[in-house]
Amino acid sequence: MGALLASAGSSRNPRVELWHNRLAASSDGNWVMPTLPPSVDPTSQTVECPRAHLPGPWRVELGVDDEAMSFTLQQGDELTLGSGRNALMRVHDPAVSSLHCRLRVLDSGIFVEDLASKNGLYVGGARVSSALLSESGAAFVVGRSAVSVRTIERDEQLTANDPLPGVIGCSAPMLRLAQLVRRHAKSRVPILLQGESGTGKDLVARAIHELGRRGGPYVPLNMAALPESLADAELFGHRRGAFTGAVTSRVGAFEQAHEGTLFLDEIAELPLSIQVKLLRVVEDGMVRAIGAAQALRVTVRLVSASWAELDQRVLEGRFRADLYHRLATVVIELPPLRERRSDIAQLSHSLLRRLRADVGERVLSSAALSRLVAQSWPGNVRELGAVLYRAAASAEYEISARHVDEASRQAPHARRPVQDARALLELCSGNVSRAARAAGVPRSTFRAWLAKAPELGSAELSDSDPEKRG
Repeated sequence: MGALLASAGSSRNPRVELWHNRLAASSDGNWVMPTLPPSVDPTSQTVECPRAHLPGPWRVELGVDDEAMSFTLQQGDELTLGSGRNALMRVHDPAVSSLHCRLRVLDSGIFVEDLASKNGLYVGGARVSSALLSESGAAFVVGRSAVSVRTIERDEQLTANDPLPGVIGCSAPMLRLAQLVRRHAKSRVPILLQGESGTGKDLVARAIHELGRRGGPYVPLNMAALPESLADAELFGHRRGAFTGAVTSRVGAFEQAHEGTLFLDEIAELPLSIQVKLLRVVEDGMVRAIGAAQALRVTVRLVSASWAELDQRVLEGRFRADLYHRLATVVIELPPLRERRSDIAQLSHSLLRRLRADVGERVLSSAALSRLVAQSWPGNVRELGAVLYRAAASAEYEISARHVDEASRQAPHARRPVQDARALLELCSGNVSRAARAAGVPRSTFRAWLAKAPELGSAELSDSDPEKRG
């Protein structure tokens, strides 16, 4: 989290060096470490190595339930944060005191100190009275709001834009993402979305469609959930009698998305035999359904997504280079959650609102939010949602740090997805939707896991599952 030094009455946080004396101001205005008491043996103490000079400028980003704001700080600047009128950075959060904390830019980072607030200052999951944040991307929690600090890149020019439709986040990485999406949304060229699993590639694809103002429909298709034998028919369609079992004609995804957007998720999983057919459609816009005598011209905006690096797949011979260059005309990288920690408060509040029907009204304590902000989230927003679901299910009303810690230790899909999927489905009484939420994966992915377990029949699915046999 970047907290190199913190002073507090508790030593619960292993990531910070606790110090019971306050940092002292030297004659030149810098903050220095006080000398050790005579009774302390200096050889037994942890010695901090000299830190890199980080003069800034710094951007302070705040994310709360329904708003986001940022301040730029230069060397020597101070910023007070609170809910009152005297705070320079005013937070509309009832859990934040009138003057909650103060930030000051030093040579080695940003020094933040609690101003005797009611609910405290949290860094790295622990309540502290002060801390030195020495890494770009470090974060802390006040009330039910997350604040992150980062150095500003020299050529960075960020302006506040309307958020992408359906996408939560106003941190600097999300502002850069929004700029890229708006720049290319109205063009017709294919777009490739690259990002770790759970970063919201499907939401960004839908935002591209809406911003592109296309008259046709938005058609999503998860390639990882399609057996190779069905991929051809799903993409291009088939005519009645084209093969055994084709009792009716089927319109393929390309034809469905005519004058609209086709989103191919997990494109890296597309079999090589289908890649060559997809290349032909991307190049000339002609789709020929299985069993059809003639090809049909379609106008489709193609958006693809992959968590895997497709250029590496090309080098390994697992993805066609010509198709990659067609799909990657524009490449948009989605930031992982660990690089936009100031969005975690907004995301958490939004996810808890969606869970009300399942678990009831729930709120996060400051300590619980601090635990969430301190995590690295390899599964990103999807993992965050799964942890919040488990924490909310075990809490009565307020989600505490203990609930988050217990929920974070559970990883039902971490090692053996097929076996764990069966066990999780049983725990959720056969409800696929609920089990997928608990596992932190899309329903289509969870169903793909179940499909790999031949002894698990569709009869075990709960009637309450809204996607049953869908």
